[in-house]
Amino acid sequence: MHRGNMSEQLIIVGGGPAGLSAAIYAAREGFNPLVIAGANPGGQLLLTTIVENFPGFPDGVMGSDLISLLRKQAEKFGARFIDSNVAKVNFSSKPYTVSTDEKEYTSESVIIATGANAKWLGIESEKKFIGHGVSSCATCDGPFFRNKNVIVVGGGDTAMEDALFLTRFVNSVKIVHRRDSLRASKIMQDKAMNNPKISFVWNSEIKEILGDTKVTAVKIHDVVTDAVTEMPIDGVFVAIGYKPNTEMIKGALPLDEKGYIVTKDEILTDIEGVYVAGDVSDKYYRQAVTAVASGVKAALHAREYLQKGKDGRTGD
Repeated sequence: MHRGNMSEQLIIVGGGPAGLSAAIYAAREGFNPLVIAGANPGGQLLLTTIVENFPGFPDGVMGSDLISLLRKQAEKFGARFIDSNVAKVNFSSKPYTVSTDEKEYTSESVIIATGANAKWLGIESEKKFIGHGVSSCATCDGPFFRNKNVIVVGGGDTAMEDALFLTRFVNSVKIVHRRDSLRASKIMQDKAMNNPKISFVWNSEIKEILGDTKVTAVKIHDVVTDAVTEMPIDGVFVAIGYKPNTEMIKGALPLDEKGYIVTKDEILTDIEGVYVAGDVSDKYYRQAVTAVASGVKAALHAREYLQKGKDGRTGD
């Protein structure tokens, strides 16, 4: 592996809204950050079409356009980009190392903003309709389904929360779950079961999503009777969990039982000069605007650390 010739001041790992906002702030203050954005940079925003809830865009903005604008803004102030995946990191000694398959880079400070990917059903027809009737974000896309009929797939708290949120807009929500009982907490189960717009399809899984340019129906497989039926529907919300992109972090930073990076005060890690931003540690909000905010916080901590050798931790 080729080693970089010169140590960086700041490396940002991730090319979604958290990493890009961190890059904008750091670049504007003259730190000339190196952003290792990933082989397919952009994050979850690239899986949606129009984003209507990002501040400053009253007519909405395409997810891909928003990523492009953020990246151009970072580049304008001097951020440099490498569209490669990070294979591993080492924070055991300074300077810290961040390695792709091709090259090893060293840096005084690192921001990890690798995000999390929604878990999908894994059926071929699903891919065709992501952003066109299939979604993993009820908060983002629910308002597009006003007066429609939708399905939520899942049996945990997230699925119940999504279903309840969707009832504000849709005519009906059918929760499809492959078992005959829910994993969700009792309070969330009770709320969902007592909502007149919500019904349950038990012991079932979606085998195929049907439609031309938009979702019109699904084929549902009963795992007990083996029967397959077709159900007309306008949208499918997949709520079976998220997988944080932390494979390259294992052993370098502590992870929780689901693989999210464990942080202090959202941004700080156990290692000075190493920070976390966005969905790689955020199990709750998962919004572009909250990712942007945490990216800014991480950049401000990195700035203080690079300028003063400390980052505003309690007791510093």
